[in-house]
Amino acid sequence: MNLKVNFSLILIALLLLTSGMIAQSGLKNDVYVDEEGVMRWGNNNEEVHGFGVNYSAPFAHAFRSAQKKGLDIKAEIDKDIYHFSRLNFDLYRIHVWDTEISDEEGNLLENENLETFDYLLSELKKRDINFVITPIAYWGNGWPEPNENTPGFSNKYGKENSLTDPEAIKAQQNYLEQFLNHVNPYTGIAYKNEPNLIAFEVSNEPHHRGTPEEVKDFINKMLAAMRKTGTRKPIFYNVSHSIQLADTYFTSNIDGGTFQWYPTGLGFQQELEGNLLPNVNDYDIPFEDVIEKNKKAKLVYEFDAADVNKSYMYPAMARSFREAGIQIATHFAYDPSFLAYANTEYNTHYMNLNYTPHKALALMIASEIFHEVPMGKDMGTYPENLEFGDFKISYKGDIASYNSGDTFIYTNSNTLKPKDTSELQKIAGHGNSEIVKYEGKGAYFLDKLDEGVSRLEVMPDPILIKDPFGSNSLEKTVAVISWKENKMKLNLNELGENFKISGLNEENTVAMTADGNSFKISPGTYLLKSATKQFDLAEYDNRWNFEINAFEAKESTVDKTYLVHEPTKNASAENELKIAATVVSNNEIEKVEAWFKNGNTYETVELQAENNYDYSAQVPDNLLKNGFLNYRIIVSTNKDTVTFPGGVAGSPADWDFHSEAHYETRILKKDSPVNLFNAAKDSDKMVIGWSHKNNVIPINENESEFQVKIDSLFKEDVENMNADPIYDYSFRYNFLKKIGNRNLSDKNKLVITARALGEQPEKLMVALVMDNGASFGKLIQLTGEIKEIEILLKDLKPVKTVTLPRPYPGFLPYYFDHSYSGDLKIEDVESIQFSIGPDIEQKKLQKPHAIGIRNVILE
Repeated sequence: MNLKVNFSLILIALLLLTSGMIAQSGLKNDVYVDEEGVMRWGNNNEEVHGFGVNYSAPFAHAFRSAQKKGLDIKAEIDKDIYHFSRLNFDLYRIHVWDTEISDEEGNLLENENLETFDYLLSELKKRDINFVITPIAYWGNGWPEPNENTPGFSNKYGKENSLTDPEAIKAQQNYLEQFLNHVNPYTGIAYKNEPNLIAFEVSNEPHHRGTPEEVKDFINKMLAAMRKTGTRKPIFYNVSHSIQLADTYFTSNIDGGTFQWYPTGLGFQQELEGNLLPNVNDYDIPFEDVIEKNKKAKLVYEFDAADVNKSYMYPAMARSFREAGIQIATHFAYDPSFLAYANTEYNTHYMNLNYTPHKALALMIASEIFHEVPMGKDMGTYPENLEFGDFKISYKGDIASYNSGDTFIYTNSNTLKPKDTSELQKIAGHGNSEIVKYEGKGAYFLDKLDEGVSRLEVMPDPILIKDPFGSNSLEKTVAVISWKENKMKLNLNELGENFKISGLNEENTVAMTADGNSFKISPGTYLLKSATKQFDLAEYDNRWNFEINAFEAKESTVDKTYLVHEPTKNASAENELKIAATVVSNNEIEKVEAWFKNGNTYETVELQAENNYDYSAQVPDNLLKNGFLNYRIIVSTNKDTVTFPGGVAGSPADWDFHSEAHYETRILKKDSPVNLFNAAKDSDKMVIGWSHKNNVIPINENESEFQVKIDSLFKEDVENMNADPIYDYSFRYNFLKKIGNRNLSDKNKLVITARALGEQPEKLMVALVMDNGASFGKLIQLTGEIKEIEILLKDLKPVKTVTLPRPYPGFLPYYFDHSYSGDLKIEDVESIQFSIGPDIEQKKLQKPHAIGIRNVILE
């Protein structure tokens, strides 16, 4: 036996085994936090960038709902992860429902939730999507349903006791150690060693109330349990709650702090209106000096512009995060596609590529911001910070865009010119642009494979039929998906005209030639080749993190005729009035008509189709008379007739038509006052901090009063106990939809009908807020007698704008700091702000205050 040769073989085998272990732990493993508090990749020391979403399909409501529907949850996960790859996400985060996968002692339960979570992580890994995992959520598993009686320690102790009870602390230590040591059966790698798992966050929003010594001891015990496993990964802790403990957090053994941002609050129960960019002007961390002193890293575990169905917010938030030195962030939360029709998981949020394409593309742009914009770069103050680098944001038109030369992404129709169409490698859009004209309502992606060859992916058309932010149920549909064929036109020189189009995804047998550069397209994935190009897809070396023939989209869910229409509330008799409706049906639509009540008869106007879904018409001038414009919209298909509102079978022409529902618009004379706020009709849309004392009270048969009662102007925030007091209570109403097509430029004064509700007079600041966030107001004094108080518009002066709704976390700026220095432009005003606090004497600041507002009129 040749011992030397055998020893050499053994040595080679050991080297191969060692290299395999290194490969298993990953060359990029582990991310570390450097001496300046920056996360860096272990293999090349480059700064870590990451952006993506939270997604909870393996747990709680989503998991149970899949079971109720008889769905294969893993197949559903596959569909959504594919969408993540299309949106260029490279990060995933979730707070694990520990209550479902642990027992009371903190032992890890190998159950179907954990196994599904393992599957999710393995599929993310295949697409090189990294993850940040929060092992402890402290939540029950019910939301939005009642909690189940789960076996976990969180269910036994609850969040508050889990932070202090010695037995609960032992259970968490046991759980954390077992969780990190858990080996994912799909990858064969323990979480503590998983190369795509780049960091842990100990727990979700612990809300500490103990002493600094107790809190630091708790945190270090959690970290000790995790470090006991041998993991070298950065371990973060939530620091955006109880921020009076900032020094405690950052002098503990953590590697960094985690933050969240809900700049429009949570749970408004309807869509917020108006320009909300002032709410995301900056992400100001008041304890930044503590973080810098201790050289700790920062990440955002959750963010969203809740109750906002617009796209412009996300890129602005990403910009502000980067300015604040945030390295990675994940949106909360991506709706599983099988639930997005009802938006039940978190009704104050709404995000899914199929159902909210404009918002999903905005997240795609936000990802580019996190990877391109330097950390800590100052990009100015609103509105100057709406254009930076290759990015542009616009409230008007709800447009966000990324235009870098090789990539062009946009959220809605625009007139932007790509920097260089010859260099374009990737286009992702919604609506029309200079290079893509598309009549559908879904997103589309155009990826260049070779010169004169591109891959086109077209998503189906979502139709939002109800406000998705209200009270939701699996039995209530808020949006439907339509698979109609829509017209598309591509203005790309390298494709030229008469290019070839062939289907790529499963069962897509399309083979056609463009008519010039136009064609009709159904949802799916396609290969586009210029007329003379020779290209063999089988020999293509795929560089994307998705399969070339892949396609995942929600099937058509249109089961009847739906019409979406919001009547103009008020209109001027002298101005043109247009009515518009979105219509979708499972039958062929033949005609859409508006039937206007004209005396004892109807006057009929046919609405003209702008595409497969959108219809509009001008109201005849002879109907624009001072009074009430009452009408219905009738949809005729090849099988039936349906009348709206109500979706009632038949039409008013039928002898047995019984519905009395109709749309109504008030037609007012040009010189009539403009009612900006009416307590009886508008109070439900007032943006105001909740209090059971605030209420709408009927005064008589025709009048109501919006009553605001507060005990004091400042209340200590238990999450920010060291904050400087701000003695102000502000609330706001956006009247843009209410005023319709009314012209404000000929008005010169405000008339406020209001009173003080107590025995003492009250001071109230009344301000008009422009769509750029600048406010102009005047202080008025209210007495116990109801009065009409007049304010000339010329007497309105610049005043502070309060960021409303109030953001979460509460340490973010109370007032909006803008750079506008111009005059009030009445035509740009969109809301009215009321403030109790300005100019109130020091001794009265913490006394009770109460006012009643009945009307605000512009004359």
